[in-house]
Amino acid sequence: MSIDNSGRHAPDLRHPLKRARGLGSAKDGTHHFILQRITAVALVFLSIYVVWLVLSLAGDDYATVRATVARPWNATLLVAFLVASFWHAKLGLQVIIEDYVHTPGLAAASQLAVIFVCVLAAIASVLAVIRIALGG
Repeated sequence: MSIDNSGRHAPDLRHPLKRARGLGSAKDGTHHFILQRITAVALVFLSIYVVWLVLSLAGDDYATVRATVARPWNATLLVAFLVASFWHAKLGLQVIIEDYVHTPGLAAASQLAVIFVCVLAAIASVLAVIRIALGG
């Protein structure tokens, strides 16, 4: 239903496709969906590795943990886990905001906040791994 010039409701006889045209392209949805699934699959394997690593280091002293994290393979997988985690979180929160925040200004501010927090947390986490690996 639409409102005509006199303020009354007039039936909208347009086809739904006609109403949808001009509202923008939906070409990005598939890419976003695929990225979210790729990060999820990567996180399955990386999470198993991280849980195994943490459990194997439980009770060890700092020097042993630092030496273990300093090994290139371990540091690389830890950084990959961190990057994939924050990227996956950013993608998931983006979908939640798009689906449930209907005020344009609030949606844009929320998207920017999510990006800022995820990038900042990812950088801080990666720097922590690097500092531990390099003996800081």
